[in-house]
Formats: sequence, structure tokens, C-alpha cells
Amino acid sequence: MKILITGGCGFVGSNLAALFKQHLVDCEVYCLDNLSRRGSELNLNKILPLGVKFVHGDVRIKTDFDRIPKVDVVIDAAAEPSVLAGSQAGELEYLIDTNLNGTINTLYFAKKHQAAFIFLSTSRVYPYNSLSDIHYQKEEKRFVLSHQQAYVGLSEKGVAENFPLAGLRSLYGATKLSSEYIIQEFAHNFGIPTVINRCGVLSGPYQMGKIDQGVIVLWMAKHFWNKSLSYIGFGGSGQQIRDVLHVKDLFRLVLWQIQHLDLHHGQIFNVGGGLENSVSLAELTELCVQITGNKIPISSSAENRPGDLPIYITDNSRITDFSQWKPEISVPTLLEEVHDWFIQDQAFLQPILS
Repeated sequence: MKILITGGCGFVGSNLAALFKQHLVDCEVYCLDNLSRRGSELNLNKILPLGVKFVHGDVRIKTDFDRIPKVDVVIDAAAEPSVLAGSQAGELEYLIDTNLNGTINTLYFAKKHQAAFIFLSTSRVYPYNSLSDIHYQKEEKRFVLSHQQAYVGLSEKGVAENFPLAGLRSLYGATKLSSEYIIQEFAHNFGIPTVINRCGVLSGPYQMGKIDQGVIVLWMAKHFWNKSLSYIGFGGSGQQIRDVLHVKDLFRLVLWQIQHLDLHHGQIFNVGGGLENSVSLAELTELCVQITGNKIPISSSAENRPGDLPIYITDNSRITDFSQWKPEISVPTLLEEVHDWFIQDQAFLQPILS
């Protein structure tokens, strides 16, 4: 089997590449990446010794795919993943060219070789103006979803695939949803086997965390290097909730999907840590203090940021019923792994993450 991973030196792409080489000994893995994000060189040095074939290219440039041979499966993990992207000068063009036009170029390549196409989409396709109306109760350290909700596709388990898509979702979310629609058309018109995974918060070692993307790693980094943090919005107490999925658990699912492509036929799944792997910022702080031994200053701001949500939890019911897959790695275990990674690569990571 030959697999192409776009964004193959990013956090998700590099982890998938390494895990494919470990679990499928005879597979060939090609990683296409422009190495634009800081830290991608560390991921490149991780995957090259494993026999991964690196192609220095850009999904925005259609001819860069000409240097890649015929493959059986394409995993589109290339993205500008920041929810805030597009708000600054010059960012809008990069966002759209990467997330939308880049996916279209990747689809052209898959169509050319009749390769299966697995798309890593995002929970941000769901509109925040509807999600902000979620009914929840306040507990001491977290918000909790109520049993009664105003929208279809929303329950105490979280957000399901039939949650209404009408509304505003950020420019980032709009590019990913637009890509989903085009993927579905390619699948229908050209017979390309496709799967769309709407991923929630993904995390684990080798993620270069920032405040707008990769907050789990960022939180641990600030504790590890004794820096400061802030609880922003929703009262400023850190009660807002997200579910977290370890990238290794995502790999298990993607591997199963590749092995059962004939079952999918363009299906869309919500994929996340689920209620069992949800954590508030206040709870995340406690875990980081326990692991690092460092208690750091955390300021507070009650004012909400535009597009932010008090709570988002992935309802995995559909993908679990379909495949029997469910997350296995807990948030505390994930944080321990990130902490061990910081110790191992401290000299390289401190200028980036501290």
C-alpha cells in the first residue's frame, strides 16, 4: 500500500506517518509539506529515519503533486488550523489557498490515480452562533451539558453530525466546510472512495501549541517553563470545556477506515475524545500542576472572545456504532506523554513553546 499524507510534517500528519510505518511494515508513506510552520523540522527529523519519503512541496501549487507517484490512499491533513486565521493582513489569502484550494489540488491528485481520500475536517464546521446557545449548568470547575437542548443533534453526549449547519462558523470553519462539499461532489461524480472526519481537539506529543490552536500542549508548556496564563471569557474561572482526542486514537480510526473503505461511501463522522475525555481549563490547570509540580500565575478576564464557546463535546455515537472505535487514551495520560516529550527535547522546544 502507498499512502500520501499532505501536511505530513505537521503535528497530525507526522504522527500518522510514523504510526503507519510502525503498524504497516510494507507500506510506503509519502509526506508532502512546505515546512512553513515552526517545529515542522523536528517532525521531519522524526519521520525520515522511519523510512517515510518526504516531498518538499505546497498543496497550494498543483504541479508540486507531479513529483509524487501513484498512491492508493490520500490523507488530507494539510491546513491552516487557527480559528483566528484571516483576521490579520495577508492571512486570508493563505487560509483560503491552503484549506480550500489546497484540498482541491489534493482531490485532483486523488482523482488522477483513483486513490481513496480521507479528509481531516473540523468541529468548527458547526456554527458558533448556534453552539453559543447550548444549555448548560455550572459546576465548581466545569460547565456541564443539560439534558434538554434547543437544537437537533445536541444532547448531554455532545454535538452529533445532524447539528444544523446554517450560520457563521469562522473563516477557518468555512474553508473546511466548503472543502467537505467539494469532496462529496468528487466522490459522487468520479467514484472516489472518501471519508470525512470532523475532528474536535486533537493533541499529543509533537504539537506546537498556541493559544488559538493546540491549547492542551500550550497549557502544559506554560506550567513546564513556569510562565503565566489567563482564563479568558465566560466569567474568567476556567470552567469552559473541550473534549480531547489523542492523535494515536485518531490513527487507530484512520487505519480501520483504510482497511474498510468499501463500507464508507462518502460518509461523515464526528471524531473526538467524547464526554469521557473532556476537560475544563481549571481541571487542566490542576493536572498540569500535579505533573510538573509548578504552580503558575493565572490571570482572569470575564470578557468573551469573538466566536469562543463555553462548551464543545463531540458525540462519537455514530462512528462508534459504525466501527466499534472509541478513544482509549485519557487526558492525564496524554499530558504525561507531552511532559516526557518536553524533557526529551527541551533545548529545541523552549524557544518555541515557552
